[in-house]
Amino acid sequence: MASPAFSSALDPITGYEDLRDLTHPRHALTQFYRAFNTRDLVLMRQNWSPSDEISMNNPLGGIKRGWPEIRRVYERLFSGPASTSVELYNYSLHISGEIFYAVGRERGRFESSTAVFDLAFRTTRVFRLLDHRWRQVHHHGSIDDPALLDRYQSTLNSLSSDPFLIPSPPLLYS
Repeated sequence: MASPAFSSALDPITGYEDLRDLTHPRHALTQFYRAFNTRDLVLMRQNWSPSDEISMNNPLGGIKRGWPEIRRVYERLFSGPASTSVELYNYSLHISGEIFYAVGRERGRFESSTAVFDLAFRTTRVFRLLDHRWRQVHHHGSIDDPALLDRYQSTLNSLSSDPFLIPSPPLLYS
C-alpha cells in the first residue's frame, strides 16, 4: 500500500488566493475560506459535497449532518450582525487517493457592535474527489481556551433572537 502524500510548512490560506483549479487541494481550501470570509452561501454550498453523509463538528452548534443542518449554521452566522473572518495556518495536507485532509490551526477575528476579539481554533477539514474536483465531506473545529470558547459562544448567542449555539459548559478550572 502506497503512503499518502504529505505537505507541511505551507503558506496560510486566507480565501483570497487563486481558485482556478479545484482539482488542487489548496484551491479547494481557498474556496472554503473565500466563501466563509465573504459570507457567500452559494460558494459554500459548492465547496461541500452534496451527500447526506457529510458532517461538521464545531463550537457553533455541535455535530451537524447533511447539508441542510450545516447550511443552517452558516446561514445564521452569515446573516447575523457580527462578522467572523479566519485563515488557515500552521497546517499540513495529507493526500491519499480520492481523499485529502488538512490539519492545522485557524486564526481570526470576531467583530460586532459590542465586541471585537481574536479567535484561535484547531481544525481538520476532509475532502473527497467528486466529479473531478475536491468537495468537503467533514469539518472538525475546536477552541483550546475555555474562556475564549465561552466568550465566543456567549457573544454570538447574545446577538441572536433565536440562539442556536450550544453553550459551553461552566469553567471547572482556570
